[in-house]
Amino acid sequence: MEINIDNYYQKRYSLFAWRSNTSLVNKVIMAFFIACLTGIMAQVIIPLPWTPVPITAQTFAVLMAGVVLGRFWGGISQLIYLAVGLLGVPWFAGLTGGYSILLGSTGGYLIGFILVALFLGYFTDKYTQSRNFRPMLGLIFLANFALIYIPGLLGLGLWIYLVEGSFPTIFTLLSMGLFPFILGDLVKIGGAAALSKAITPKENY
Repeated sequence: MEINIDNYYQKRYSLFAWRSNTSLVNKVIMAFFIACLTGIMAQVIIPLPWTPVPITAQTFAVLMAGVVLGRFWGGISQLIYLAVGLLGVPWFAGLTGGYSILLGSTGGYLIGFILVALFLGYFTDKYTQSRNFRPMLGLIFLANFALIYIPGLLGLGLWIYLVEGSFPTIFTLLSMGLFPFILGDLVKIGGAAALSKAITPKENY
């Protein structure tokens, strides 16, 4: 089967132009859909015995949210995910929900999800050169390890303090909240950068 590359380029341009100019109702629907996808992927978990923070697949959905939905609606999708979960819908990792999650061991990471989607959505929409593999790889790497892990580790440290009455050492904190996730994150970062290059138009929409 012959692939018409020009038709492919036109279709991806049309899709992104449509999602940028579509109605508010459609944008809300798309944001809710990505929130649901984040919740589904949050159930793909690998628990670790030495930390309350599990390995999950949801980070991939978070990284793609801003690319797919753009500078505001990617962040709104993750805000929806957080808000609905805090209201009690059990779609956080391990089918958990409720406002107590925000003060738990993973609350900071959830806040970081919103920051990541806003950051990547902004650069994807504003700078066409960012949609190529290498720039996107750098942006996603920065977003993942700065905007997720900084608030994530701060929240984890606060949780440990509230539970144990003392702050953990930096090494302990990193061993619980960063080191176990680096390899998997690098795989997800590479996959997200490759997918972003493939689906985003290289001209303004």
